[in-house]
Amino acid sequence: MKIIIAGGTGFIGAAAAGRLARSGHEVVILSRQPSRRGAPYRQEPWDGLHAQSCARALEGADAIVNLAGAPVAQGRWGAVRKMDLIASRVGATRALVEAIRRASRRPAVLVNASAVGYYGDRGDEFLYEESPPGQGFLCDLALAWEAAASEASALGVRVVKLRIGMVLHREGGALARMIPVFRAFLGGPLGTGRQWVSWIAREDLAALIAHAVENPIEGAVNAAAPDPATNAEFAGAVARALGRPCRLGAPAAALRIAFGEMADEILLASQRVFPRKALGSGFSFRYRDLDAALKAALE
Repeated sequence: MKIIIAGGTGFIGAAAAGRLARSGHEVVILSRQPSRRGAPYRQEPWDGLHAQSCARALEGADAIVNLAGAPVAQGRWGAVRKMDLIASRVGATRALVEAIRRASRRPAVLVNASAVGYYGDRGDEFLYEESPPGQGFLCDLALAWEAAASEASALGVRVVKLRIGMVLHREGGALARMIPVFRAFLGGPLGTGRQWVSWIAREDLAALIAHAVENPIEGAVNAAAPDPATNAEFAGAVARALGRPCRLGAPAAALRIAFGEMADEILLASQRVFPRKALGSGFSFRYRDLDAALKAALE
């Protein structure tokens, strides 16, 4: 199949592109600044905002994987930052759907990123794909993001909305920011440490993206390992993996001073997510154990 990946040069997109290419698919990357030399896949220009700038690349595509979006957990969320987060996700998805609408031959499937932030702060509640959304900026963002992707359903396209948890790999995401803190003997739980962390190994996420492209799964899909951990358990596992103590924590009040609204919605929020639909569709997680996942992520 010819598979278009928006955001294919990023932390998750590069892993997904590699997985799909190894499965024998033709991979084309949409990029704001396409590289013409040394790039492992063909790249096509796209400004991330307008349908006309990616329409040519989408012609003849069998599947689209949309992973475009500015990082959520970098910097405080001011009004301008929120607008950027919305535009880079909701705006980009709307543009891709409009390009699909204009295509002479539409792709069979759109696999669109979303996030476990959809559920908000839910304490110890088990969260499945049919669980209702929570409250807050991240929840509203995920709702709008998923709604934009769902518009492709009316065009005869199978739509998969991956609600992605914390992605584990040393090269990026939250783990990459945690590694130097723990190596400096400063690591520990955040807030009470009782909040649940839903995580997934990057290798498993890339495999789940390929699974969603190749199999008749649709709608919301929780992209998180079946065994979430509390923040305290997660911090302890990172400490063990790095051979460091797990003594120092960060009080909730200090996190709120440092990060504002983002602290409550990302660092202190509790999401105990279970991947019911992925498992029911026959997908098998390679890393279900957190210690094994962290060991592999740090190698």
